[in-house]
Amino acid sequence: MEQPSHIPVLAVNPGTGNGTVPIMEPNANGSNSAPSNGISADEIALYDRQIRLWGMKAQEKIRNANILLITMKALANEIAKNLVLAGIGSLTILDPEPVAEVDFGAQFFLSAEETPIGTNRAAAASVAIQRLNPRVRVSVDTADIRTKHPSFYAPFDIIIATDLDSPTLNLINTATRLNDRPFYAAGCHGMYGFIFADLIEHDFVIERQHSNMPTAIGPETKTRSVLSVSPKPGAEQTTEVITKRELYSTWLLASGASSLPREILRSPRRKKVVTPLLSCLRALWEFCTANPPLHLPPNPANHADLAAFTRLCGEQHKALGLPAETLRSNVLRSFLQNVNAEIAPVAAVLGGQLAQDVINVLGQQQQPVQNFVVFDGGSMEASVYPLHPEGELGRGLLPLSNGPAGFAVVGDAVVPPPAGVGGDVLAVAGGLGQQPVGNSDAAAAAAAAGVGVGVGPGPVMRNPGMA
Repeated sequence: MEQPSHIPVLAVNPGTGNGTVPIMEPNANGSNSAPSNGISADEIALYDRQIRLWGMKAQEKIRNANILLITMKALANEIAKNLVLAGIGSLTILDPEPVAEVDFGAQFFLSAEETPIGTNRAAAASVAIQRLNPRVRVSVDTADIRTKHPSFYAPFDIIIATDLDSPTLNLINTATRLNDRPFYAAGCHGMYGFIFADLIEHDFVIERQHSNMPTAIGPETKTRSVLSVSPKPGAEQTTEVITKRELYSTWLLASGASSLPREILRSPRRKKVVTPLLSCLRALWEFCTANPPLHLPPNPANHADLAAFTRLCGEQHKALGLPAETLRSNVLRSFLQNVNAEIAPVAAVLGGQLAQDVINVLGQQQQPVQNFVVFDGGSMEASVYPLHPEGELGRGLLPLSNGPAGFAVVGDAVVPPPAGVGGDVLAVAGGLGQQPVGNSDAAAAAAAAGVGVGVGPGPVMRNPGMA
């Protein structure tokens, strides 16, 4: 990777009015300009290996991608590094917090010798991020993400939120749905971590050898269907190109209102190997949500917190249909001791996996994460679970972005379509949407369950499979 001959200078654009600080490399005539749409010969030479891996068309999509990365801690450091080195078009990093002494432990974009304590964390990291690849446009936003209007997310191709509490993740996900934008959430807790994806409705292409059994057009699982099958142009007749579509649930549904797939619940053996960390994570989110306004995690030294968290873990474990014997006290103790800690190797694994999935989604190649990954650094295992609601809730809810036309954001409210047009709408308070309103059955089901938006449209199978 080339290194810039100088360190870019932070320049505030007074016309934005939103706290954004763009960092742009001067071009040949000394002016700042955003990346062009095409790929130059120099870039082809620079990205030669990855172009050979995923092709020129995918690299062009990556080259033009505009990505928002929220909260600049160890996990986001890894994500930013991988995306910038892959050659995305622009990266906006948002974090209102100042640098603290604890940040020097696992965040390699910060230096105790060069970064003054109290400097904005995103601004401090941005200079080192820009050094990795001067062709990427790096911007800094120092505002609190909770103050952003839903329209803030519209210019971005993908939104990634890291190390945030569950209410804030739900808030962001609601806004990304309003703007029909893919959303990732992730978090590190010491030796443990998770990745969540809500791509709403995502089409992707895979290539494989033609088998004796023809590939059927139609549903494969509860969330995945085959759209088309065709021979690969210019290749042997044994290679076929398959286009598939995946449908996704929101954070609110996947993090609390969704069950494990039926094929897991029907198998006692498979239920026993489901990681209890899933129950611990759900209990943590429930505990923090119930303790506003700071949404602090349980304190292991506080007996009341410990008792409440243990109770929530048991309730979540039971709600998931998992056997009680797999939720052991040593698991709970270890999890609590790791909450909110940062360990560089764990952040590297999770950040690399998430960035890889983002690259695949941008290039529309390979199967993306569906939809929840739980990582255990102790056993070095990453388990993937498709978490979606069952019954009427799963069948009735549609993503707002793909619902009936006519919705609009006016001020701090989402305005429903004219009378006679069905569908659900999210009431927005302070620019944040959570509570569904409307007269449709789906809205009634959502209101009864206390959710906002749900699983995307598409075929629903009786026997859902693992993604």
